Amino acid sequence: MTTTTTPPTLHVVQYSGGITSWAAAQRVAAQHGTDHLVLLFADVRAEHPDLYRFLDDTTAQLGVPLTRVADGRTPFQLFRDIRYLGNSRVAPCTYWLKIVPCRRWLEANADPANTILYIGLDASTRDRRRAPGITAGWAPWTVRFPLLDEPHLTKTDQLNWARTLGIEPPELYKLGFDHNNCHGLCIRAGIGQWTHAARVFPEQFAAAAAAEAQLRADLGDVAILTEQRNRVRHRLPLTVLCQRITDAGAAA
Repeated sequence: MTTTTTPPTLHVVQYSGGITSWAAAQRVAAQHGTDHLVLLFADVRAEHPDLYRFLDDTTAQLGVPLTRVADGRTPFQLFRDIRYLGNSRVAPCTYWLKIVPCRRWLEANADPANTILYIGLDASTRDRRRAPGITAGWAPWTVRFPLLDEPHLTKTDQLNWARTLGIEPPELYKLGFDHNNCHGLCIRAGIGQWTHAARVFPEQFAAAAAAEAQLRADLGDVAILTEQRNRVRHRLPLTVLCQRITDAGAAA
């Protein structure tokens, strides 16, 4: 008589380097242990150096090595290649630099029949609304969202939780950013965050403005940011935003 052994369930956390993915991983580890835990990180090669420090510290705390995947390009390299400038409405960098490399890893290493994929959405209304679309997008893998379960945690709760375990939270949170990604220069961010980034990271902002200007020269009137004037939406190039910030500082 032949017996078959059911393989153990693989628990794969989309590990971005942000505090919510860390908190999600903590809940998964507490419930399922770490023997079959994977921390899957898609590197877009445009992160603040402290993000990598946080990854090192937290993977050591969990006792699980980081599984890193990468397309190899930065967001602006991608935009040049596909001849499209990402913006808050359409973010091809998310698809090509994060989803595609992670999906390739899953296809090669994770049988949907015995794999659960975890994503660190929080309990906010906005994130709850995103959950069904994300679940459908990752089919045929089962997707769960540990932070949607009670007790619900605010971002401050999560940051304090890390500190109680001896983990120093990522630098970007201390510098006033809501997320720890793309050195604070995420194309999905609005004018407020880009203005803040220009003041906190002037060199990185200037590099992004120059890269956008080159794409505008190649592609025409495109821009990462838009603004509304007289109920009409207008593109707002980073060079224009930079000049406004400079003028405001001179007038102060």
